[in-house]
Amino acid sequence: MRGPAEAAAPAVQTVEIDEGSEGQRLDNFLIKLLKGVPKTHVYRVIRSGEVRVNKGRAAADTRLAIGDRVRVPPVRMADPSAVPPAPAREFPVVFEDDHLIAINKPAGVAVHGGSGVSSGVIEQLRQARPTARFLELVHRLDKETSGLLLIAKKRSALVALQEQFRSRETGKTYAALVIGAWPASRKVIDVALHKFLTGEGERRVRAVDALRQAQGDREPEGRRSITLVRIAQAYAGFTLLDVTIKTGRTHQIRVHLAHEGHPIAGDEKYGDFAVNKALARGEAVQGARFERMFLHARRLRFEHPASGEAIELEAPLPAECSAFLQSLPS
Repeated sequence: MRGPAEAAAPAVQTVEIDEGSEGQRLDNFLIKLLKGVPKTHVYRVIRSGEVRVNKGRAAADTRLAIGDRVRVPPVRMADPSAVPPAPAREFPVVFEDDHLIAINKPAGVAVHGGSGVSSGVIEQLRQARPTARFLELVHRLDKETSGLLLIAKKRSALVALQEQFRSRETGKTYAALVIGAWPASRKVIDVALHKFLTGEGERRVRAVDALRQAQGDREPEGRRSITLVRIAQAYAGFTLLDVTIKTGRTHQIRVHLAHEGHPIAGDEKYGDFAVNKALARGEAVQGARFERMFLHARRLRFEHPASGEAIELEAPLPAECSAFLQSLPS
């Protein structure tokens, strides 16, 4: 990538895409380029047409190619010298070779900086590995979700793995503890989801009622989203589920399970706030406090980007989740 952003007075930039940015979405490219600029502002300048790719308007999901010329309008950014560097941090490694790293991400750590978060997994890992020539997130996990996260060490691995995720050729299974008794007959959730921003600029998702739409309701259309559910263990007042997603929508599992009337324990966005409060105080389950969201990416299956070998990885439940399950009466 040539022609990096200036930290001084805002000015129009023209950036030529090289192999380091090939295949990236336009929005992700700009968010990385314009460090310190709120995501809402980045999307605003894209929608307004101020950002141009090869002199033409482009959508946020436009994939960039080598040689593309991106016009970036004047945007005032935070002074980089005033932003403290990300702390160097390694994470528990489940698998690593010359092409990729699979880590077991702790809950409470964002995968990348932005939206009020100074740094996340990728920035901290880059600081911990200053000699690494290339480290990029293959996919994302919510900050509150723990578990398996893939990071590419080569551009070729990133492109190949992201294509697998886009075409749903990966198998992702999550452990989710939901409130209440999940009905054994409910194995497939096929409910469209609509993503929107709140008045405060916070990203949210809600289920779209297909029947109301069919009857002419003006409710905005959602994207089809499919979640497969299997009961792993039933407890008094809770159910541990194995959840596999066939589509990868934002907050999909959290919204689908809450839509079915069984939100995830500890989910602060879509959960049962009274139950969450009682869990955190140790009042919901006698003698057991639980202060996080119980959603863990426990299994991931994919083809190795270089060898084509089938790789299946597992990350055990975090200690706090296992301990809480042991405290639950059957």
